[in-house]
Amino acid sequence: MKKIGVILSGCGVRDGSEIHEAVLTLLAIDRHGAKAVCLAPDMELNEVNHLLMEETGAKRNVLVEAARIARGDISDVKDVSASDLDAIVLPGGFGAAKNLCNFASQGAQGSVQPDVLRLVREMAAAKKPICAICIAPTVLALALGKDLSPQLTIGTDQGTAQAIAATGSRHVECAVNDCVIDRDHRIVSTPAYMLAGRISEAADGIEKAIKATLDLIR
Repeated sequence: MKKIGVILSGCGVRDGSEIHEAVLTLLAIDRHGAKAVCLAPDMELNEVNHLLMEETGAKRNVLVEAARIARGDISDVKDVSASDLDAIVLPGGFGAAKNLCNFASQGAQGSVQPDVLRLVREMAAAKKPICAICIAPTVLALALGKDLSPQLTIGTDQGTAQAIAATGSRHVECAVNDCVIDRDHRIVSTPAYMLAGRISEAADGIEKAIKATLDLIR
């Protein structure tokens, strides 16, 4: 059975992984006969009250929060290498741009969390597929843009697209129910809630992206 690493960034759209996207990802992986291996970095995040959508000033731990989505079955990213996996997927949510990297505050000048950066670059070097959902392509743009100039999408938002292009990556506009496949670099991306107004719209694109990612596994 193929093992697909799912890199989570917490639990909650404003300070971690977007829960709908994460669950839809896990469901699609299972439906296509692969095994999801949940991962997250062991680091602090700034907590957001999701009722008020405001930071509380408190801190939480990304790995501990992501374990909620994974039902406790999760590993620290630092303990996993490309040789353990056949592909990786990064669901969206602001945590991808705040915790897995700092694109949310630094844009194209940002950097990627060291353990995540290592795994992403290992996967790219091994020519193993990488899938990024919603805002998570920004992680790949910062990690791989200068070296690989991958094709990526976050949908149609021009400001974010320009920042992605500034990393050396190539942004491609994409509909919510579709995905962009960079076959040269085995990278798949889909807009999900960057465009979706309904969970079913996000589901269509994620399902297509996961299938495309699995199809790229050699």
